[in-house]
Amino acid sequence: MYNDLKDKVALVTGGSSGIGKAIVERFAKEGMKVAVNYHSDAEEAEKIVNKIKAQGGEAIAIKADTTKEEEFLAMFKTTIDTFGALHVMVNNAGIQKDIVSHEMTTEQFDQVMNVNLRGTFIGCREALKQFMKQKYKGNIINISSVHEIIPWPHYAQYCASKGGVKLLTQSLAMEYARVQIRINNIAPGSVDTPINAENFETEEKKKGAEDFVPMGYVAEPEEMANIAAFLASRESKYITGQTIVSDGGLSLYPSHRNWEYDELAAEFTDEI
Repeated sequence: MYNDLKDKVALVTGGSSGIGKAIVERFAKEGMKVAVNYHSDAEEAEKIVNKIKAQGGEAIAIKADTTKEEEFLAMFKTTIDTFGALHVMVNNAGIQKDIVSHEMTTEQFDQVMNVNLRGTFIGCREALKQFMKQKYKGNIINISSVHEIIPWPHYAQYCASKGGVKLLTQSLAMEYARVQIRINNIAPGSVDTPINAENFETEEKKKGAEDFVPMGYVAEPEEMANIAAFLASRESKYITGQTIVSDGGLSLYPSHRNWEYDELAAEFTDEI
């Protein structure tokens, strides 16, 4: 438990499922007041809020598409109007798409970039505005991915978006370090969340995913939430501009070969 988090206000995007949900629940256990953003699952968001309230905590659910600036701004206003301040911003909303790169449309590329990078930028910018207004040593936590480090076939747009989040985080951390506003990343590896559901839909697939991780297992969302609580607290007050990689050793591999074009490779020539 981190005593300094009690009564602090946090806004968590994508807070109704997966890692976002785990962070919301962990923050609530720390005594924080939490604004739970959701995109479409109102029922799950309200269920989380009601659970927190039943345990004596404070929380609200706010519907917003984080790629739409006007909805993001309205969500910030609701959070401030309800709780009076903001202390911690968690940019967690994200999507990924499995698409062969030479078949990817610009619309498919833009969709992932808009959610993962543009939405994160808007969240950072609005949190920074509020922290500057409050003159508060605030805290921003961006949920990135191990794929800010590891390139991956069929996920070029996803990797590009997370690489962008890494440098966005570092640049903002440098810009606001002197006023003690901290901005950090969490880069999860394989985590059992809805975004990765298709990778674990059968026991065979899950076993394959576990075997691919050096530590031999797929993480639970709560493991990422533990890191978020630490980064939100004053226990980490000298950490900024960093990515905390929590991947069971996945990024220790020097490279990951794409085998799908092995047979096709023999047909390629440098002469036309």
